[in-house]
Order: sequence, then C-alpha cells, then structure tokens
Amino acid sequence: MVARGEAKGRALARGAPVRRLRTLAPVAVPVLLAIADAMLVNGLELDLEVGVSMLAAAALLLRRRFPLLVFLFTLPGLYIGYIWFAPMIGLYTLAVRRPGRARLGLCAVLLITAHFFPYPISDFVLTDYRENTQVLIDACVTSAAPIALGLLVRTRQELASRVEDLTRSRRREHRLLADRVKTTERARLAREMHDVVAHQVSLISLQAGAVQVSTEDAAARAGATSIRELSVRTLEELRHMVGVLRADGGEAAEAHGLAPQPDLEELPRLIEMSALDVTYEGGVVAGASGTKTVERAAFRTVQEALTNVRKHAPGARVRVRVDPVDPGDAVDAVDAVDAVDAVRGKRSGRGEGAGGAGRAEESRAAHGLRVEIRNGPPDATATVPALPGGGHGLVGLRERAQSLGGTLEARHTSDGGFVVRAEFPYGAG
Repeated sequence: MVARGEAKGRALARGAPVRRLRTLAPVAVPVLLAIADAMLVNGLELDLEVGVSMLAAAALLLRRRFPLLVFLFTLPGLYIGYIWFAPMIGLYTLAVRRPGRARLGLCAVLLITAHFFPYPISDFVLTDYRENTQVLIDACVTSAAPIALGLLVRTRQELASRVEDLTRSRRREHRLLADRVKTTERARLAREMHDVVAHQVSLISLQAGAVQVSTEDAAARAGATSIRELSVRTLEELRHMVGVLRADGGEAAEAHGLAPQPDLEELPRLIEMSALDVTYEGGVVAGASGTKTVERAAFRTVQEALTNVRKHAPGARVRVRVDPVDPGDAVDAVDAVDAVDAVRGKRSGRGEGAGGAGRAEESRAAHGLRVEIRNGPPDATATVPALPGGGHGLVGLRERAQSLGGTLEARHTSDGGFVVRAEFPYGAG
C-alpha cells in the first residue's frame, strides 16, 4: 500500500512539469518564433528595425487578453522591421477570439497596407507595376491566411461545444426515458400487487368474519376478530402503498391523500397483536421530542424484528426497549458480552442477512432514539411456522437507518437469542 502511494506520488511529480510545459508552450512558442523572425530579417544590431521587431514579438505575450491591441502593436514591426510572424499571429488570434467581420476586414486592410508600402514611404515607386502587383498579392495572402485559419479553429471549437451540448442533451433524454420506463413499471407492479395480495387478504378477512359470526368459543372469536382487524389494516396500508408506487412524484403522492403512517403510539397495539410474550419498556413519549420520520422508522424496526422472532424463534421471550439517546451514553454490560460473542463468531444466517451482523456500530447518534428488540432462545417444543422469507428484512432496516443518519446492528447473544438495536438522530426527520 505504501509502495503504491509512493509510485503515485512519483507519477504526479513527473506529470507536473508536463502540465506546466503544456500551459506555457502556446504562449512562449509564438514569441520565440517572432524573435527568430526579427533576428533573421534584421540581424543582431540594435537599431530601429530590431527595436520595433522585438517589441512586436514581446507584445504577443498579451495576445489572448488584448488581441486587437496586440495586433495593432505589431504593425510597426511589419512596416519598419519587415517581420511577418508577429502580425500574422496577432491577426490569427484576433480571428479566433474576436471574429467580427468589420473588425477583421479593417485589420486585414491595415496589414495589407503595412506590408505593401515600404519604409520609408519615399522608396515607393508607383510606376513599378509588376513588383507592386507581386507585393500586393503577397500582402493579401499574408492577411487572408491567418484570418482563414483563425475562423476555421473558432468554428471547430464552436462545433465541439455544440456536440458536447448535444451529448449532454441526449444523456438527459435517456435519463428521462429511463425514468418514464421506471414509472410505467412501478405502475404495473402496483397493479399486480394489488390484484394478487388484495384478493388473498380479502379472502382471509372474509373467512375470519365467518368464524367470528359462527363460532361460540370466546377465544376463537377473539382470534378471528384480531385476524379480521389485521386483514383490514393490511388492505388499507396496501391501498396507500399502491398509491405511492403509482404516483409520479411527491406532489402526486400528496394528492392521493395518504393516510398517516404508524409511529410510537402504535407500538403497544402492535405488540398486543403480535401473539408473542413481549415485555415493552418505553422510555420515550410518542411525539414528545422526536420526529414522525424517526418514530415511523422505529415502529418498522420493531415490526420486522417481531416478525423474525415468529419465524426463527417461536416461543421465545421478547423485550422491546425504546429509549432516548444522549451523546454520553455508554454501552451496558450486556452489550459488552454480546460484542464478545460476536467477535467469537457466534452468529447465524439471520444476523448475516443484516449486511453486517456481528459488527457493532460504534458511533452513537446525539439526541436521538434507540430501539432495541432482544429475544431469548426459542422454545424447543414450539412448532416452527413455515413462513416464507426473502432475507431482505434486516437489510432494509439497515438501509432505512443509514438513510436517516442512524445505525443498526443485529447479532446473536450469549444465551442463544438475538438482538436488533437501531439508533436514529432526531435531526434526520
């Protein structure tokens, strides 16, 4: 790992000079070419021609910031010092950065004029038609070439920018199309879930109602009443969940008038209807200091944990604790024993399904809510119900806790039981 870091550092060190060279080359190379041109044309003697030529070459350092002024500053070098590179580079830069037709036309005329008339002007011979024509053609080509090249480079840059914009637009279009397909698929899944699950739950509710009416056994009637109430509640939650799946967004979901979601006030009722030996220790008053999102997450955590007890530990005694979390809370002795057991590897497939069983989360949420569901070993004489399970319950609980900024751990205890502990910060809701 250290060697890899050192190699990466050496690569970055080697790449720094290359990046500096790539940055300085477009600025320094034109200046060096203009200086070489001035020396080849005028020699090394310090006179007026060499002076104006060197000033024109030095002006190219500012050609990107002030292209028009730099071009005008190079014209004396062309007129007096007979240099070509500096004014041509200046005109090229002007064509790339300030491609106005009137501006470029006027600058082309100025370059042709500076190139056509000799210095001093008294050396100009109007009757020398052949030589004047050749010089005029040369001056026109000298001015037209950098303009054409500059406009070509600018057009290519604009084309690349438009292609990039088109690519981003196509990507956005593909994302919108994928979202549309996802929405359509969600609506289809919602219909399928409603058609399949609602039909079966309705039959359960009808059968429970029939038992409730026909039986004379008080215990059986009470059980049938509970089954009917659970069926009705399940259908109600299913209806609203289907509405969420079929909604296009948050506003549409609100328009469906979703019913209030369960919170800590519903925990006693949930525990009462769980048909388990549960001891509830509630240290938080529902809605007193928390948020509805956190309370709903706590409710779902208890609900999933009790479901897992029914599946994997029938007949076990369960203790449910809901307490506030403060920054200075310490891990109790039982938790320490559980941590030791987790390190020793005493965990089952149900704990591993949480995506992190046996690994206690060390961070504590400040001013939040702690939910702990602890069950003992299963009763050996109890019949294990053949309930289906996909192994995603604890994974979903962990993802819910993390999305709220909290933590969740699930592992076996030293007495053969299981513990699920979640912590949620109140600020997450």
